[in-house]
Amino acid sequence: MENIVLASDHNGISLKSQLFQSLKNWGYNPIDLGPFVEGTSVDYVDYAYQLAHIVSNASAPKGILICGTGVGMSIVANRIPKIRASLVHNIETSEKTREHNDSNVICLGSWINTPEDNHKIVKTWLNKSFGEGRHNKRIVKIDTVTGVVITNGVFDVLHKGHLDLLKFAKSCGSKLIVAIDSDRRVKELKGQDRPINNELLRREILLSMKYVDEVIIFDSDEELRTITLNLMPEILVKGSEWTSDEIRKRDRVPEQIKIVTLPLTTGYSTTQQLKKIRELTTHEKIDTVNR
Repeated sequence: MENIVLASDHNGISLKSQLFQSLKNWGYNPIDLGPFVEGTSVDYVDYAYQLAHIVSNASAPKGILICGTGVGMSIVANRIPKIRASLVHNIETSEKTREHNDSNVICLGSWINTPEDNHKIVKTWLNKSFGEGRHNKRIVKIDTVTGVVITNGVFDVLHKGHLDLLKFAKSCGSKLIVAIDSDRRVKELKGQDRPINNELLRREILLSMKYVDEVIIFDSDEELRTITLNLMPEILVKGSEWTSDEIRKRDRVPEQIKIVTLPLTTGYSTTQQLKKIRELTTHEKIDTVNR
C-alpha cells in the first residue's frame, strides 16, 4: 500500500478527514499530519513544511495539502528541494501536472471547490502517470541535485546520441559515473564482431570527456547492481526504450534512487553508425576494384 501524507490548516480539516477515508477505500495508506481540532486557528506554514520535508526525504511518494485556496500551502511547499507542489482547482490541471510536471504534492482549496469535486481532482491526480520522455529534461532543470549520477551502456563508436545522453546525465547532478559493459559481455550481447573498441580504450575515451567523472567496467547484471548499490547515486539515467517503472523492476533498482529516462536522439544509434561505416567501406572496395 502506497503511503500518502495529508495536512491542512484549520480551513481544510473537514475535507482532509473525508479524503483520508477515501484514500483508504482506494487502496492507499493515508497518514494524517493534522491538525485535528475544528475551530482552532493554526499556521498553514508549519504543516506545509512538515509534509514537504517528508515527501522530499522519500518517506512518502506523494502528499496532499489543503487550505482555503491552496495558494499558501503551494508557496511554502515549493521552497523545499525536490518538491513540485501544484495548486490544482480542476480536473485538467490535475492530469497535466502529473503528466508534464511529475507533481508530488497537490494543493487544494476547500473554499474553491466542493468536497466532491476535490475528491475527483485527487483521484485523477493519483491515477495519472508521469509522461517521462521529453518532460524529464525540464524536470531536471527544476530539481537541482548535487549528488552522484550514474548511467551505463556499451559506449562503443561514440555518436551524437551518446553525447546527448552524457550531457543530460551530467546536468542531473554534480558527478557523473559511467558503467560500461566488459568486452566479454559485449560479445555475449552484441555478437562476436563487437565491440569495435576494447573496454580499456572505451574507458579512456569517455574519461577524456568533460561530462564524465569516472568510468567503471562491469561484467554482469549482478555486478552492475552491486556497483549501483555501493555508489547509491541520487539518479540513474537511461535511454527511454523502457519506462522508469520497467527499469526499476527489471534491474531491481532501490526506491531511493530516482530513475530518469531520456528520449533517444532520432537518427543516431551505434547500429546505424556501423551500417554507414560498412557501406562506406564496401563502396571504397568497389571503387578500388573498378580503378
